[in-house]
Amino acid sequence: MIKKILFGAFCMTQFSFAYAAEKPAVNMNTIMASGDIQPFQKIPKTVIIKTKKFKIRIDKQPNGKYLYQSWAVNAKITSKPSMIISDGELIPDGSGGNYYFNFVNEGYNYQVWRNYLTDSATKAPYTLTVNDETDHEVVRQDGFVVKQ
Repeated sequence: MIKKILFGAFCMTQFSFAYAAEKPAVNMNTIMASGDIQPFQKIPKTVIIKTKKFKIRIDKQPNGKYLYQSWAVNAKITSKPSMIISDGELIPDGSGGNYYFNFVNEGYNYQVWRNYLTDSATKAPYTLTVNDETDHEVVRQDGFVVKQ
């Protein structure tokens, strides 16, 4: 009886070794060449953020670029956006997971930062900054996720 149990256990281990798949190691120190963030981070294809004055929707386009749409904070997101900026880029910021979306429109630089690592536990998950042609910051507003 014991021989049968040992033989069964032996067979089970052999089958499990035969069907085991080796998982590739993830290199945490490199950013992938395609401009994507490290593989352990998930970038949403669509995110809707609400700041003090705006609702912002960012969508990943089929060409890999990003689309920025914004409305007044009290407007419905189903209405026509007050601003649309295409061809935005995702830019990694360090190795801790932070990144930002960068959009350029008529000399103004719109950046929507994703704040994973911060110095405060109460920091908002997103921050909108807008800089003018002289790189002077004209808008800085924290944003919270409405839909992801």
